[in-house]
Amino acid sequence: MDSFSTLIRTASHEQHMEAETSTFMSDLLGGRLGVDAFTRYTEQLWFVYEALETAAPALAADPVAGPFIQPALYRLGALERDLEHLRGPGWRASLTALPATEAYADRVRECAERWPAGYVAHHYTRYLGDLSGGQIIRDRAERAWGFAKKGDGVRFYVFESVSNPAAFKREYRELLDGIRADDLEKQRIVAECKRAFALNTAVFRALGEEFPLSA
Repeated sequence: MDSFSTLIRTASHEQHMEAETSTFMSDLLGGRLGVDAFTRYTEQLWFVYEALETAAPALAADPVAGPFIQPALYRLGALERDLEHLRGPGWRASLTALPATEAYADRVRECAERWPAGYVAHHYTRYLGDLSGGQIIRDRAERAWGFAKKGDGVRFYVFESVSNPAAFKREYRELLDGIRADDLEKQRIVAECKRAFALNTAVFRALGEEFPLSA
């Protein structure tokens, strides 16, 4: 029988691919969009991580979500440095969430407050994705817009407190395999993982509408 970490990865593969191959992300990574589109995307990430990380301390002692709360992963400080670099010191005043982003952040908060196992699904899709595919985005952004390597503008993608990403991801999957949940609850977590990818894809779709490529 497959481990839970394998189950969650394979069950959400289709949604994962849909998110990764969205038109907006393809255009962004293909260098067909300007730095303003990258900045707008970074702004949307702020709202999602603000929801994830504001909720984290209250979940630290939770038997299900607690083991996953690891400050080494926190991204909000890095995002704020990036936004200051991209938008200037007054970046907070002009920060706005797309409706799709608000829906995503609201769902993260709802899970954090009412269903810690669901919060784990969002935690997994975000942080493990950033440790993996996020590195491709960082590399492209550095080359396309001249950011300093692992510097301001792309700090979100630099996990300075994770010295060995491969080992970290392996340990994270072991935490998933040992999660305190029965089979029915595990199915619900997988379903929430799919929902997380769908929410993320909706943000990409909205960004694609905001930054259409001229035909």
